[in-house]
Amino acid sequence: MIGRRSPLLSLAIVPALTLAVGSAFVSPAPRPQDALRPVVTPYRASGIYALREKAGWTVTIPTGATVHEGGLAYVIKKNNQVVIQSGTLDLSSGNGRVEVTVNEPAMLFMELTPPGGKPMAFGAAIAPTQLRPVVQRPRDFDAFWKRKVAELKAVPENPVLTPGESGKPDVDYATIRMDHVNGTNVHGQIARPRKPGKYPAMLILQWASPPYRLWSPWVTDRAAEGWIALNIQPHNVLPTEPQSYYNSLPNELKNYHTIGQQDREKNYFVEMYLRGYRAADYLSRLPDWDGKTLLVMGTSMGGQQSFAVAGLHPKVTHMIVNVPAGADLNAALHGRQAGYPFLPSNDPKSMETARYIDAINFAPRIRATSLVGMGFVDTISPPAGIWTAYNLIRGPKEAAAMVDSPHNNFATPEQQRPYTSREAEWLSALARGERVRLKKAPVLP
Repeated sequence: MIGRRSPLLSLAIVPALTLAVGSAFVSPAPRPQDALRPVVTPYRASGIYALREKAGWTVTIPTGATVHEGGLAYVIKKNNQVVIQSGTLDLSSGNGRVEVTVNEPAMLFMELTPPGGKPMAFGAAIAPTQLRPVVQRPRDFDAFWKRKVAELKAVPENPVLTPGESGKPDVDYATIRMDHVNGTNVHGQIARPRKPGKYPAMLILQWASPPYRLWSPWVTDRAAEGWIALNIQPHNVLPTEPQSYYNSLPNELKNYHTIGQQDREKNYFVEMYLRGYRAADYLSRLPDWDGKTLLVMGTSMGGQQSFAVAGLHPKVTHMIVNVPAGADLNAALHGRQAGYPFLPSNDPKSMETARYIDAINFAPRIRATSLVGMGFVDTISPPAGIWTAYNLIRGPKEAAAMVDSPHNNFATPEQQRPYTSREAEWLSALARGERVRLKKAPVLP
């Protein structure tokens, strides 16, 4: 989905590539495959650069590898979409450099490809805390969502809990059903410490996929740590059925992101976001909630929902999200790569509807203390949109920048560690009733 350039993102490039045609690449050798990959090191370990600072990578051939003619093809894209430079990197001397200077905020996505080999992706951020939305927030955004929340509140919750086995002696577990808008339900699972007392509460929201079951350890493990943990289905489906149940669901539901793309009143994500609101509302009225910590958290589409719930529900105090989807849904029309749910950029009605479900437009409403993880080589949840949403959050916040990480399900644990280590520290502190200590962003010249 390639769109026109936005005049707001005109980019001046200072050619600074020490490259040559007719270069070299590393050939196979009798050693583990990972050892054959060139060692690519960013100029800054954080991958974050100031405006007009020279950004780049050094590329080094592994010791003992054989060099052959052919070279490493390279391409650099601005915001995962617009090619700003390409060529072939000369490694005949054993190393080379790729560098570029950019005069406005942007994400850079670089691919290096040996002849006949698979591309290797690397990312960088140019003044990412200055990234701003590519389209304006709808003037009636707040009025639209105020009306939708009122429609939800007109439907009584009528919660029904069905106790189940937690597998843990000190934890109570149940599935839950609540009534919802459009004649649907909220389905989920909830666990809490068995010992009487007051506890922090968390709402766990799910990633994208055709509907699937929820597994009890997702809440019972958190309850064992001292949380009231509620985990809901994003869909109107039962929470813990055999796989045959989910396999038999209608194809339309399995392709839910296409439902109501042209109509904000019927858009599937509106009902989904309200489902999260109902769940947060339920948690906020529990007698064993401590009244101090109400956390929403999720990965990918779970992060997308978290932005909406944190932006809509006034009692949400914390948000922890990893590679949140749904940010920058008009991106392809303005020189940025669009991500999940990959709405059709060639359909004006879909692009207009997208503005009402875009995570970016919920961000200015968020006062919760927030941890936001973004992968610099993520093509499912592109980092330019996540940074933009992060920048608009008005509460205390921390960015977990993962310089070499793709989307979470394609990443290694090491690539995700900048986020996962902080997530663990935040959850531990909040469970103990402590205030989280925010890490400062890298200081740039």
